[in-house]
Amino acid sequence: MTHASHSLTLADIARHLGVPLSGNAQTPIRGLATLKDAEPDQIAFLTNRAYLKDLATTRAGAVLLHPEHSKTCPVPRLELDNPYLGYARLSQLFDPLPARDRTGIHPAAVVADDATLGEGTCVAANAVIESGAVLGERVVVGPGSVVGADSQLGEGTRLHANVTVCHGVVIGKRAILHSGCVIGGDGFGFAHDGGAWHKIAQLGGVVLGDDVEVGSCSSIDRGALGDTLIGSDVKIDSQVQIAHNVQIGDHSALAGCVGIAGSTRVGKHCMLGGGVGLSGHLTLCDGVQVTGMSLVTNSIHASGVYSSGTGAMENHQWRKNAVRFKQLDDIAKRLARLEKHRD
Repeated sequence: MTHASHSLTLADIARHLGVPLSGNAQTPIRGLATLKDAEPDQIAFLTNRAYLKDLATTRAGAVLLHPEHSKTCPVPRLELDNPYLGYARLSQLFDPLPARDRTGIHPAAVVADDATLGEGTCVAANAVIESGAVLGERVVVGPGSVVGADSQLGEGTRLHANVTVCHGVVIGKRAILHSGCVIGGDGFGFAHDGGAWHKIAQLGGVVLGDDVEVGSCSSIDRGALGDTLIGSDVKIDSQVQIAHNVQIGDHSALAGCVGIAGSTRVGKHCMLGGGVGLSGHLTLCDGVQVTGMSLVTNSIHASGVYSSGTGAMENHQWRKNAVRFKQLDDIAKRLARLEKHRD
């Protein structure tokens, strides 16, 4: 449940969304809530048929919904073909975070003399801006965050508390980096001499496009030689690991705990479910969706939905199936012999 520090009218909201309104245009709205919990000064939304039961009894001041549900809505409504998108846009109006931003440099921040800060930049307490860093207009650097030497942050980018942007990283406009994420740490590169490991210096960087969001405690490693490249409008959830020299195309989305090994290329408009693992040096073409907890060990050259592994089942059944899995190779060979004999 959200409440804004100010109120808008339904007319303001309809105008912002560019949709028709059915109801009192002057009704004041102070926030957003679910159909079940909304009060008369809040807006709710309906995107899942499972919540139709809550629509009949909602006390919301108005509801965002698809036109097919308009006849069953007992309160004022705003009709959209994509109510969830409308909710996403509306949520920005009630987000209290931008209102708390203060421009300028906190006395407890450390900013190198040769760093460049754009107009309207906010650098919070205990943040560090290292030598040669360039911050665009209206960049927000949260408490305890570090912007490494010679890195660049595009206008409107926000670093929440305790974000680390290492040296030589380039981040586009309007990026959002959540607490604990590390952009540009060393890739996992070592050479083995038969007895010990020897570190390979990671000489590349990381480039993030515009409108990228990176969740908390996620890591995007710098390239070994060339750069690790993340396209524009890529959304990365929390606790995701992206190894050195990975490339991810525009508009792709990665859910929590995804792991991508080095030099793999993910196309545009791809979606990787929670816990998906991609082996190294693979290519996923545009429009690939991989369902949660799948392991991808070969390149994918056709768009579509891909899965691996098995769903949970009773342990005794799983143990039987595991035994049969070990027998598959022998069964396949026997079948091949039978088919050859039949021919």
